[in-house]
Amino acid sequence: MSTILITGANRGIGLSLTQLYLARGDTVIGVCRSASDELNSSGAEVITGVDVSQDSGVEKLKTELSGRTIDVLINNAGILRKSSLDSLDIEQIREQFEVNAIGPLRVVAALRSNLSRGSKIGLITSRMGSIDDNDSGSSYGYRMSKSALNAAGKSLSVDLKNEGVAVALLHPGWVNTEMVNYNGLIEPEEAAAGLAARIDALNLENSGGFWHSNGDRLPW
Repeated sequence: MSTILITGANRGIGLSLTQLYLARGDTVIGVCRSASDELNSSGAEVITGVDVSQDSGVEKLKTELSGRTIDVLINNAGILRKSSLDSLDIEQIREQFEVNAIGPLRVVAALRSNLSRGSKIGLITSRMGSIDDNDSGSSYGYRMSKSALNAAGKSLSVDLKNEGVAVALLHPGWVNTEMVNYNGLIEPEEAAAGLAARIDALNLENSGGFWHSNGDRLPW
């Protein structure tokens, strides 16, 4: 039985990951700003009041988890704000960087002492963070923040390798959640199963890779 920590666990992909790992018999720590009824009734240990874009929220998480070992740390919390070149909102771009790119780095740095040799980190990124794959443009803040997260994840895989911690950059797919106004192509449960499979297969040899939840390697 492993201890799994999931940020953004109150809904969508995060909630489905929580339910999946609980069904496997793992201990799950569900982290979020505000808990949902589904998360509260799931059987997970719930830590609320954690905004990954704020130092105070991440410091609270660090304090509450002092002395505990985390086997799998899944940074799932993220936001999507649509924008085009004709309607740029610079504050929304900054907001997405804080949550999508800087937030996961804050969490990993704060919980580094909770990771041990053999621990794994899953960073839930997006194919939209791929520079090579971009053929539709727009979505500046989301694309830029996810590209930055990919860069951070690659650096983390290098910096943490000697500590025995592997890191994966994981695209869940176009998932039918509130973030995309329920216009996705796959359900959260399917995405969660694929993400968990990629994390199961993660090791120090393939650490730092960028994968689709279906197992495909994605271009940077």
